[in-house]
Amino acid sequence: MNLILYLFFPVNLIAFVLIGYDKQLAIKNKNRISEKVLLTWVVIGGTIGSSLAMSIFRHKTAKKSYLLKFFGIVSLQVITIITLFYFDLISL
Repeated sequence: MNLILYLFFPVNLIAFVLIGYDKQLAIKNKNRISEKVLLTWVVIGGTIGSSLAMSIFRHKTAKKSYLLKFFGIVSLQVITIITLFYFDLISL
């Protein structure tokens, strides 16, 4: 559990920076970071960082296909956490 807490901040920071960097690349019409990479960081725990970056930079907020995948991942994460608490496999 401690390892998860130690990785929480860096993973979310990386996810935040990647969304911001991709926004700058989009503005400059440069090669972009793939959605697969961005969503991978969400899957491994960068949900909060990605959400904040999407809101702050107003990036990926109008792309329905991305949002569908993003909220699908978030939903699975919430269901997983609730299930783990319900079966008392994790605790605070």
